Amino acid sequence: MGSLIVMDDDKMRGIVTERDYARKVIIKGRSSESTSVSEIMTTDVLTTSGLETVKECMEVMTERHIRHLPVVEDDRVIGMISIGDLVQAIIADQQEEIDQLGSYISG
Repeated sequence: MGSLIVMDDDKMRGIVTERDYARKVIIKGRSSESTSVSEIMTTDVLTTSGLETVKECMEVMTERHIRHLPVVEDDRVIGMISIGDLVQAIIADQQEEIDQLGSYISG
């Protein structure tokens, strides 16, 4: 797991990623035992409602250089997608299109 959503009861407070840990703990020589998650988490979290397309999510994640996107519906976190999830979805769509074209060509 490359990231975790930080919750306070039912409210998302932030997200902590491997990148946060590496940049704010390891590189700065801090101790894992004495550093709280709240000190290193990202609090300005980009989210998706789940209504955006795979392409739209991929564009946001690529432009903002993020690898995980929480899915929020009615102010509730219902899941999280990763850049890997999106790549797999794109590959599956392309394979389906290739298969359909192959069937069309072969008659």
